[in-house]
Amino acid sequence: MYQLVLEAANLKPYKESLRYIGGIMRQVPELDLYSFTKGTVSEKKTFSDLLFNGLKDYGFIVLTGHTVSTDLLDQAYKCLNHLFSLSESSKLKYSMPDNGHQRGYTPFAVEHAKNSKIADLKEFWHIGREPDTPGFNSSTSLKNFWPSELDGFKKTFLELYSKLDHVGLTLLEALTSELELDTSYFYDRVSNGNSILRLLHYPPIDSDVEKGALRAAPHEDINLITILVAATQSGLQLKDRDGSWLDIDAPKNSLIVDAGDMLSRITNEVIPSTTHQVINPDGSNTRRYSMPFFIHPNPDAVLECLPSCIGEGVKYPPITSDSFLKERLKEIGL
Repeated sequence: MYQLVLEAANLKPYKESLRYIGGIMRQVPELDLYSFTKGTVSEKKTFSDLLFNGLKDYGFIVLTGHTVSTDLLDQAYKCLNHLFSLSESSKLKYSMPDNGHQRGYTPFAVEHAKNSKIADLKEFWHIGREPDTPGFNSSTSLKNFWPSELDGFKKTFLELYSKLDHVGLTLLEALTSELELDTSYFYDRVSNGNSILRLLHYPPIDSDVEKGALRAAPHEDINLITILVAATQSGLQLKDRDGSWLDIDAPKNSLIVDAGDMLSRITNEVIPSTTHQVINPDGSNTRRYSMPFFIHPNPDAVLECLPSCIGEGVKYPPITSDSFLKERLKEIGL
């Protein structure tokens, strides 16, 4: 199913998404997570170096060798299709605008990029940690909505959430050596965090769409890192360091990883948050599904500059993860 959906969308082969700056080929690095989880000491160090430098230079990397199975992705995309085929009235039963749409359904054209007045051409569903998760804080965490109309939805996405959460913690651990931190630094601050799995649907573009509207206008992610399952249609672009746009068309069954504002903040912009967008389809006007997983710290974790990144001075004052998140949610219309 997953493979067929990708092939039907006519994605460009990954190796064709190339640009050159000053005669140097620009292509988002592809890393194999297996070399960190099962590799030698030397292979682990090489992976950490490449991950750190890839995020510094591009803001994105493409990840293979992970543990998220194709069968699970097949089932997840099948569930997405059923979810967004529900009637609007059915979906709105699970909408939670009073809490920043942090769980359940967010209707089409509600969210917009920071500093933009034009809504994005998308609808989505948010899933967070379950109340039975060890360390779940009922005073700061929110309960999930599980649509009664869909069999297997909860089981599928709790499994996907768990798998992506594990990948995220592994990647953050891989960054600790380059940032001169204990290997448990991020685990201690993220293991019970408000991480979110977003189920995204970009419908076909109407002919009367507002001028300038995009599926996702240029933006940066709020969180530490984002893990994005390769989407069912191309369109994702990052803003390269020279200001031009670089296509990101990853191999099937790979994950795309990018750095968010929280990681940029604690690293004093050593690892910058990279602007990216999802452009409207050129040619076949088909729907697009995507599943980004946003890694967030624990709500009371303090975002402050890491000692190894102070450089010539700290650029941002300390702030709790929860306060920073609430500020940003307001800025994007949630």
